[in-house]
Amino acid sequence: MGRTIWVLAVALGVTLGACKSVVPPVPPSAADAPPETGTWRATATDADKERIRGWYSSWQAALTDARTKGFGADVDREAVLLQPTAALPNPHLPAGDYRCRTIKIGAQGRSGLSYVAYGWFRCRVAPEQGLSSLTKISGSQRPVGLIFPDNLKRQIFLGTLELGDEKMPVNYGSDRMRDMAGLIERIGDNRWRLVLPAPAYESLLDVIELVPAG
Repeated sequence: MGRTIWVLAVALGVTLGACKSVVPPVPPSAADAPPETGTWRATATDADKERIRGWYSSWQAALTDARTKGFGADVDREAVLLQPTAALPNPHLPAGDYRCRTIKIGAQGRSGLSYVAYGWFRCRVAPEQGLSSLTKISGSQRPVGLIFPDNLKRQIFLGTLELGDEKMPVNYGSDRMRDMAGLIERIGDNRWRLVLPAPAYESLLDVIELVPAG
């Protein structure tokens, strides 16, 4: 296990070896189900459980804000990428290198832009003793964390935000402004997205598109 992910895994409090067993699929409405050892519900902070539970309302608020402020054409141009219910079965994100880009939708303050689309950066998915890690390895804002199984149409990402020239992420759960929680969904052949509802900074919703490199 790489040093960066080791620090995060310890912070998550996950016994990674115990996560090799398959977690039975559960419906999205079961986000408030009782915690199960080794699952994302047993790991996530209360604030992140709430963010995942409210993913749809966050998405609707973000789209409404963007359209109200004149970015409707930008939203429509992205088509399935920004459609809340576009998730397909089999969300598993295979290990490998990816091209990834972030779209920030909705503004938290009056002065912020309600739609910002960034260019392509580099991301990597790697096996982590029964789970997988997802790391954005270029750019000034870099999510790094672990991927947990959930149900037939989504996986759950829990991690932290690495900034600037930092070489190691802060421990998950130690800084709520750095904690990240989101949904990993497949939206096409060799195309996935990481949906981050209610991020701490700037936007109402972040969507990171992932496609295999090359």
